[in-house]
Amino acid sequence: MKSINLRIAEELGVAERQVAAAVDLLDAGSTVPFISRYRKEATGELDDTQLRTLDERLRYLRELDDRRRQILDSVEQQGKLDDALRRAINEADSKARLEDIYLPFKTKRRTKAQIAREAGLEPLADALLQDPGKDPRETAAVYVDATKGVETADAALEGARSILVERFSEDAELIGSMREAFWTGGRMSSKVRDGKQTAGAKFSDYFDFAEPLAKLPSHRILALFRGEKEEFLDLNLEAEPDAPTDRPGLFENRIAARFGIADKARPADKWLRDCVRYAWRYRIQSSLSVDLRVRLFQTAEDEAVRVFASNLRDLLLASPAGQRATMGLDPGFRTGVKVAVVDGTGKVVGTANIYPHEPQRRWDEAMATLAALAQKHNVDLVAIGNGTASRETERLVLDLVKQYPALKLTKAIVSEAGASVYSASAYAAKEFPDLDVTLRGAVSIARRLQDPLAELVKIDPKSIGVGQYQHDIAEHKLSRSLDAVVEDCVNAVGVDVNTASAPLLARVSGVGEQLAQNIVQHRDENGPFRKRAELKKVARLGPKAFEQCAGFLRIVGGEDPLDSSSVHPEAYPVVRRILEATKSDIKLLIGDAKTLRALQPQRFVDETFGVPTVTDILRELEKPGRDPRPAFKTAEFKEGVETLDDLKPGMMLEGVVTNVAAFGAFVDIGVHQDGLVHISAMSRTFIKDPREVAKPGDIVKVKVLEVDKARKRIALTMRMEDEAGKAAPRPAGASPRDVRNHAPKPEAPSSAGGAMAEALRRAAEKRR
Repeated sequence: MKSINLRIAEELGVAERQVAAAVDLLDAGSTVPFISRYRKEATGELDDTQLRTLDERLRYLRELDDRRRQILDSVEQQGKLDDALRRAINEADSKARLEDIYLPFKTKRRTKAQIAREAGLEPLADALLQDPGKDPRETAAVYVDATKGVETADAALEGARSILVERFSEDAELIGSMREAFWTGGRMSSKVRDGKQTAGAKFSDYFDFAEPLAKLPSHRILALFRGEKEEFLDLNLEAEPDAPTDRPGLFENRIAARFGIADKARPADKWLRDCVRYAWRYRIQSSLSVDLRVRLFQTAEDEAVRVFASNLRDLLLASPAGQRATMGLDPGFRTGVKVAVVDGTGKVVGTANIYPHEPQRRWDEAMATLAALAQKHNVDLVAIGNGTASRETERLVLDLVKQYPALKLTKAIVSEAGASVYSASAYAAKEFPDLDVTLRGAVSIARRLQDPLAELVKIDPKSIGVGQYQHDIAEHKLSRSLDAVVEDCVNAVGVDVNTASAPLLARVSGVGEQLAQNIVQHRDENGPFRKRAELKKVARLGPKAFEQCAGFLRIVGGEDPLDSSSVHPEAYPVVRRILEATKSDIKLLIGDAKTLRALQPQRFVDETFGVPTVTDILRELEKPGRDPRPAFKTAEFKEGVETLDDLKPGMMLEGVVTNVAAFGAFVDIGVHQDGLVHISAMSRTFIKDPREVAKPGDIVKVKVLEVDKARKRIALTMRMEDEAGKAAPRPAGASPRDVRNHAPKPEAPSSAGGAMAEALRRAAEKRR
């Protein structure tokens, strides 16, 4: 049996020693960001994606080994563990395979087969299976015994059949091969339940639907299961959808072949074929259907988690506007627009409630209030929440910009997803104890524009709303994946230890919630940290925690310039050697690209730090504390296009990608309803993954294809074509992605798709 490390190494395509080193570091309490950044020599430069995969597989394979030991112990205690069975259990490479092998030995309630064995009918089953030339009724007559509950020959044959059915259904090799055959050749079909056509209209695409199991995309699987759960759809898994019903199919023949059953006109052949048919139709098929439903859901769940995690990563790493005074507007009609102004550091310096819309319509008064706040606090940016009354509020800001040009304001639409969750959270109450809950949302909107990452970490990732069918996904699986994404993003960017909030600090490698609170408390009591070494004075921040977090915590303007970089304190001796070799001062060397690029990393290697780390150090010295996020830009929604009624096929619009699913991308074009760019309409060339073309936060040019007002669905395309039907020319030197995408903000998803998306897909397939 292969070791866990070897299996993972083969799956990742890396050396076993790399995996062993990573496993040792993980077991010792190191985090993935720390290992990928600061232990490259040990792992052979495994990146964070490889390490996350390794961590997941390590967890799965260790659980598999634990279950393997439990099964071996159980079978051994039953006295049934021979060498062949031990070998089969040890070689099982998945949980499903392991459970198939264990099934005959699993403790279960008293079955018909067990009752038949107790009545002495197993020899009858064996006799007919081994010699079909025997007459079933004559052979069974010998086993009639009223004292054992076997009153007639028919009762004896029924008991024998139960024994054979159980034997067929517990054959691990047979069941494993049939499960795979069912998966590759079967399909799922759905029908609308009687009388549910109107109430279940949102599932109308699946009222009469069928598709091969192996080809079902994740979003469709989740939609089908949700339709069934909400009692609008009946689902059915068909093993052989096109097989004739008047003769044995593939699966019955597989069972028969496995046990040497054939139709040669012998006395017991028909009885044995009936046993096979009964086993398939009433035992094995239903069992495999359950298995494959679980497999379908797990496949869809894994893909949904992957999509959510990818979108969340893009959202967290969206371009920050930076330290610019920002006004946040949380739009509303009856309750008014909540206004909060934050300075460059995110501190709240002014708030207001204005009522420019129905029913009060105090437009001029609202503009005057905004102008006064903007002038008083030198506001540079206006962040407008994208919820109810967003476009109406945007029009207010446009009027403000026109009437007060001296203010030089720049507006941007910002996602409100999760803002209400933050507003009502314990952390928000602690952060703004004297601020009304509704105004906290406006603060969050403003801060999201300044630094999406720093603000969004305060919200449960599941509440940010960039997934597909996220409420149908296992809580623990989604949370683990999203937490990993947040951790990776926070540590990729780095954190200013003197300004970061506790929720942001808690996501730093090796910190956690309690240490984050301790860091903030120490900062409040003792003033800003002047050097990284002072972190060791924080309560309960020991050597291991310092090792894990120090490189990701930055001290800007401190005593040592290196403390504002991603160079880990443990590697400062390497920098000193570089300074000696260049006869330079650290303040002069930092940013001196010419000198740094002329250095050979091999000159500064020692027994601890190899070429990868030294190369990273030289790169960091060239641009210390560089932010991996893109430059800040904003999208412009088209004036006069504010509702579905304003949309017309053929319109060319600019929008922001809010969510990317397996079947396409949702784009906010400013009409309170995201449009869908189906995967087939995203590129002139075939793409398997929409993320090849668009990511949340991208600014894209789209054309309206179709508007379904009744279902609130908008079909868009990113395939920009000229009147002759040819692709529009691209700017010289620009790639297709450059033309389609630029950068920043995201938002929440909508429920577009369905028939319109399917029509687009089919049209694209015809074109291809």
